[in-house]
Amino acid sequence: MANRIMLNQTSYHGAGAIAEVVNEAKAGGFHKAFVCTDPDLIRFHVASKVTDLLDQAGLAYEMYSDIKANPTIENVQHGVQAFKDAGADYIIAIGGGSSMDTAKAIGIIIANPEFEDVRSLEGVAPTKKSSVPIIAVPTTAGTAAEVTINYVITDVERKRKFVCVDPHDMPIVAIVDPDMMASMPKGLTASTGMDALTHAIEGYTTKAAWEMTDMFHLKAIEIIGKSLRGAVENTKEGREGMALGQYIAGMGFSNVGLGIAHSMAHTLGAVYDTPHGVACAMMLPIVMEYNADCTGEKYREIARAMGVSNVDAMSQEEYRKAAVDSVRKLSEDVGIPAKLEALEESDLDFLAESAYADACRPGNPKDTSVEDLKDLFRKLM
Repeated sequence: MANRIMLNQTSYHGAGAIAEVVNEAKAGGFHKAFVCTDPDLIRFHVASKVTDLLDQAGLAYEMYSDIKANPTIENVQHGVQAFKDAGADYIIAIGGGSSMDTAKAIGIIIANPEFEDVRSLEGVAPTKKSSVPIIAVPTTAGTAAEVTINYVITDVERKRKFVCVDPHDMPIVAIVDPDMMASMPKGLTASTGMDALTHAIEGYTTKAAWEMTDMFHLKAIEIIGKSLRGAVENTKEGREGMALGQYIAGMGFSNVGLGIAHSMAHTLGAVYDTPHGVACAMMLPIVMEYNADCTGEKYREIARAMGVSNVDAMSQEEYRKAAVDSVRKLSEDVGIPAKLEALEESDLDFLAESAYADACRPGNPKDTSVEDLKDLFRKLM
């Protein structure tokens, strides 16, 4: 079987990179942008860092901000109609995973109108055409949605999230500027950062992992492990490290998939509206302990990348424990709770069945069951 790597056509990295949005819009010969962002980024003048550049260059655009933290089918449907009404021909997505996931779904449906039923995009939908061109500008250091072929939509009616995997949805340009992330509050910095670490660790241990993605994931773990605490304190070095680390993690996991920490986090988000990064952070050490006996020597390299000393002198049991402990300690240091107060025993059947049906579950290194997932959820109580 051939291993596939898909990345953006172009990506820019570093402070000040946002200026390239004008050059890319002009180079693409586009006429009008559909700027997809969330209301808070408009309110706190983060989106204006991009639209001011468009104004100065005389580039036309229409704003769309009907987006929730866990974007819904309705957000996408409204966005599709707004795109048509605007007469736009490309999308600029500004924000975290919510803005980018909404933009991806809109772009895919505009290009492939036969998939206007948003639910029909679940899994690997057989779309024929590439999305409307998307320029992605992340404002959080976590989802790496700017470099992935994945997006997640919430089905409010059925209380579930569904994952869409489509090579046609990847943004053509990613502009990863740490200055765009400087206004993130501590809690959001922590949760999105732990989401990025979950991407890196699950991508490294997933069944489809191979040498090239291992290289990406180990480097991402190293950068995130030494940068996240600083990013939460809003240091320049921490912000720059997280901007790069989360993107590198995305380069890997987008091409090999994830595991049950994400399956379970998706379910918690759909049922309790738990922020995705918080749910990932709570599940990650629990899932790592569960998966440990199916990971060979990989936890030794995770521990090493997380900065644990003398791992080569440790037994397998010791370095596996060290890897899990280092992840749990980082999560604790950045203020992520270890328990979910809303979780009740009566919810476990639905949660476990939903997580088992999630598209990320088959990639987990250890084959699981609904009963196993119930036991893992119970550890959050």
